[in-house]
Amino acid sequence: MCVPNKEDLKRRILEEGHNTWYSVHPGGTKMYRDLRQFFYWDNMKKEITEYVDKCMTCQKVKAEHQRPVGELRPLEIPTWKWNSISMDFVMGLPLSDSKKNAIWVIMDRLTKSAYFIPIHDTWAVERLAQMYVKKII
Repeated sequence: MCVPNKEDLKRRILEEGHNTWYSVHPGGTKMYRDLRQFFYWDNMKKEITEYVDKCMTCQKVKAEHQRPVGELRPLEIPTWKWNSISMDFVMGLPLSDSKKNAIWVIMDRLTKSAYFIPIHDTWAVERLAQMYVKKII
């Protein structure tokens, strides 16, 4: 049966297919498979998925089907400055006058001091190492 584009009618079909005592809150895929045997409307699968995602009962009860993560282990506390660093890149910046469009952030974990080195996003590792040495020394 082709369902007309009437939100109230589609909502009633979704409620009947998901919330009744004989349907027992199926997930989006199962509900789509069940309903597509009898009904059709544009963007049906997307609307079913959105409806199931908004169901408070499903959010509370449904279990995650992912492997549990391993034991969390904190990083060791550094004993001297610049012995332990973290690095990140800020990419996608507009090109500067000096032809640089990214920032390389190097941060000391102990003192929380940081270097912000302007770079170009296509530079090789060797060039980054040269920039690091120039900045530190």
